[in-house]
Amino acid sequence: MGLTRHTMDLIYVREARVASTRSALSLAPGEVVIGGGTWLYSEEQPADVTGVVDLMGMGWEPVTRSDDTLVIAATCTVETLRALPDSPLFQQCADSLLASWKIQRIATVGGNIALALPAGPMTALAVALDATLVLWTAESERRVPAAEFVTGVRATILEPGEILRAIEIPLASLHRTAFRRISLSPLGRTGTLVTGRTDTTGTTVFSVTGGTARPHRLAFDAPPAPAEVATAVDSIDDWHLDAHGTPDWRRAMSLVFAEEIRAELS
Repeated sequence: MGLTRHTMDLIYVREARVASTRSALSLAPGEVVIGGGTWLYSEEQPADVTGVVDLMGMGWEPVTRSDDTLVIAATCTVETLRALPDSPLFQQCADSLLASWKIQRIATVGGNIALALPAGPMTALAVALDATLVLWTAESERRVPAAEFVTGVRATILEPGEILRAIEIPLASLHRTAFRRISLSPLGRTGTLVTGRTDTTGTTVFSVTGGTARPHRLAFDAPPAPAEVATAVDSIDDWHLDAHGTPDWRRAMSLVFAEEIRAELS
């Protein structure tokens, strides 16, 4: 089959193949794509997952640059992204995954985003930096703002047969950033993660993830006043409840972090 991963852990999978051309991305019923596979192999998958298609054979360059854009391939590993010198957010968000170095060497940026968990740190990174996500099928391509990709817990705008190809980050978004995160335990999953950034025009953007069902982007044309930031955070209405935090706690900590970030960026 040409695939050397432990498909024995996917008890309903009957076939596995490596995609090396774009035409190979035409998915048969029951097939799912795989990048690093750190989640796919972590638990039993539904019975309707009967085949896997390995994207690592596509040979995408992990990181490419143009005059105004940093492009991260969906198959870029978290370890590779973590080492990028362009912004402290790369290391901060990568370390929010709370994965061992072994996992960071294998887990992919695109896989973490496509999984669409509230605590997905690569989603937080993409939203914080106003990234554009490139979505592919075997025949077509479209681009969407990262802030619109995740629509709920484990829910995205991906259509059947569509995959995440790349994350395009404007270099202007890397100008100046701030980061806050909290969890209920030192090595716990994210309770809330708040970022902020400014660019050379004075535009200020906050993002709130980790404690919400979907990412929230809060933008201001100029440095905002404390009340403006508090009102924007207070407008969030989908605080998540799970073992890693209650909605009230997540809201309160997000308000504290947003004000700290506002003051820092000011």
